[in-house]
Amino acid sequence: MVASPGKRLEDYTLKHPQEVLLVTADIDGATDEIVIFRGFSSSLVRPTAANPEVPVIPVDAKIRCIDRLQGPYTPDNPQYLERNLTWEAFQARLSASGI
Repeated sequence: MVASPGKRLEDYTLKHPQEVLLVTADIDGATDEIVIFRGFSSSLVRPTAANPEVPVIPVDAKIRCIDRLQGPYTPDNPQYLERNLTWEAFQARLSASGI
């Protein structure tokens, strides 16, 4: 069984703890921005469940783009490593990392 996109992205940040992912996705008909760092996800737009087992990025979400940033994330001075990666391109990176 293949893990959900959100779980795969969280696993990526566990393998790359120096990175923060900023994910833009369409969830339930609205655009959301999610920060993923060291295995945890948090929405910047809507409330995030207190239980970390509740996925922030549901399986049916459409990931629009992913930005890689140098951690830790500082909203007033983000340090971008890569911007506007497609989900398809990032999946290749996940596969190469064994995720």
